[in-house]
Amino acid sequence: MGLSYLGIFHTIIGVVAIVAAIISIIKSSKIDLGKVTGKIYFYCTLITSLTALGLSSIRGINPGHILAILIVALISVAFFLDKKKQGNNRSRLVENFFLSFSLFLSLIPTVNETLTRVPLGDPIAQGPTDPLISKILLILFILFIIGSVLQYRRQKSINKAK
Repeated sequence: MGLSYLGIFHTIIGVVAIVAAIISIIKSSKIDLGKVTGKIYFYCTLITSLTALGLSSIRGINPGHILAILIVALISVAFFLDKKKQGNNRSRLVENFFLSFSLFLSLIPTVNETLTRVPLGDPIAQGPTDPLISKILLILFILFIIGSVLQYRRQKSINKAK
C-alpha cells in the first residue's frame, strides 16, 4: 500500500475512532463524550487529525490539512461544551452536531483512501474523482443529515423534559 510508519499508525487510530463513533451512535444515538466510546472517538480523532498534518505527498498546506484542522476545531469545541456547559441545554445541540459533522468529515478521506487502495493492485476506485466515491459520499452526507435531524429532535425533547 506504500504507507509510512506514520501512515500505518494514522490509519489504525483512525479506524479505531470511526468504530468507536459508530458504537457510540448505536448505543446512545449520538457520540457521547461522557461514555468510553465517545472518549475513544475524541482522543483517537484528535491523534488521527494531528498525524494527518504530517502526511502528504504534496508539499505545503493542502485540503487534507485544512480538513484535519477543521476536525480538530469541531471536536475541541464539542469537548469544551461537554465539560464546561453541563446539563441538557442548547449546548448539547451544538455538541452533538459538531461531533457528527466531525465524523462525516473524517469519512471523506477514509472512503477516498480505502477505495483507491483496496484491493491491492486493482483498487475499486481509480482516483478521488471516481463516480463511485462521489456516490458513497453522497449517501454518507444524506445519512449525516438524517442523523443530525434525529439527534436534534431527540435532544430537544430531552431539553424540554428537564
